[in-house]
Amino acid sequence: MEFALSPRLAELKQRAASLTGKIMQFEDECEANNGLPPEAHAVIRDEVLAHGLQAINMPADWGGAGLTILEQVVAQDELGKLTNALWDAVWRPANCLSACTPEQRERYLVPDIEGRRRDAVAITEEHAGSDPSRIRTTATRDGDGYILNGEKWFVTVGDAADFLIVLAYVRPDNEPTMFLVDKDTPGVSVKRTPRYTHTFVYEHPEFLFQDVRVGPDAVLGRIGEGYDLTRDWFTEERLMIAARTIGAAERALRLAVDWAKEREQGGDVLMNRQLIQGMIADSVTEIATNRAFTHQVAWEFDQGGDRKTLHAKAATAKLAASEASNRIVDRCVQIFGGRGYMRDMPVERLWRELRVDRIWEGTSEIQRLVIANEVGKRGLDDLLSFTAGS
Repeated sequence: MEFALSPRLAELKQRAASLTGKIMQFEDECEANNGLPPEAHAVIRDEVLAHGLQAINMPADWGGAGLTILEQVVAQDELGKLTNALWDAVWRPANCLSACTPEQRERYLVPDIEGRRRDAVAITEEHAGSDPSRIRTTATRDGDGYILNGEKWFVTVGDAADFLIVLAYVRPDNEPTMFLVDKDTPGVSVKRTPRYTHTFVYEHPEFLFQDVRVGPDAVLGRIGEGYDLTRDWFTEERLMIAARTIGAAERALRLAVDWAKEREQGGDVLMNRQLIQGMIADSVTEIATNRAFTHQVAWEFDQGGDRKTLHAKAATAKLAASEASNRIVDRCVQIFGGRGYMRDMPVERLWRELRVDRIWEGTSEIQRLVIANEVGKRGLDDLLSFTAGS
């Protein structure tokens, strides 16, 4: 086995670190103003394109960076070090857009890849969070098109996006289906934009769909394929969350270690205090082990193999990394003391921002159910070993 980064991965890691450094200059402005002005987004867009990290999950033939899953994980690890979720300014179209028809690709996906359009995924509802089967948004056939009615919550990037990927039940058989809906379509409106714990570079509005008429060309994939497209999106996104949280934890720990080396209390620096040393040692252990496992699972994705096993392994990585990163950043805030509780400190922002990683794209409890269900159905062997496609 070869565990060292290949020259390709090392170069990619450096490129992602360089882009992260360029975007990092906008952190304080984003925190102070609850977002960034168009000029700042334009600068970031140019940097993303200059670094060749646009749409890293899309094929190069379509204009994306065409990275493998492991390569994406390496890049997301670096981008995760950004506060205010500025990693999301490095756009990565929803994976389900790979199901676009050639016509949809030209209208939606190619401009999305190039940073000229932006998508937002609209799945969650007031009564349908971890269980998408409870959604109430409907699509009623109307001639050769459909009429959409419903409400969606937590539509991340919904303020900046100009089209939405909407999960709805096609009547009368309640077939779960994805639809591409331009945000300026009559009947689409923002109900409200809630405030959240974190300061996110984008918003998470709630959308209303009131008699929204779309044509047959709005269907993404096939009628009834909505859950499959949703599951595939969740599976890979959970692995990217694992990578980003590891990167965030590393940044927080580096800042805390630097502080502990220079901060004197009681006649000695904090770094020489055993209680502080214990926090640092535990954090190093959790970062190193979670990064290794996340890389392993990403490698397994690239080898192919059983999708259900990979789904459970991605859940394992997301659960472990998101829970560990919250513990690590909390320790780092503690090491900084009162300074760690100030919003102009990156550790404070990371402390607020990482909390949602235990909730979105499937709560920690849902990850545990996914893992346990896989064990119950097929045993422990695949989950506790390296697996690869045949």
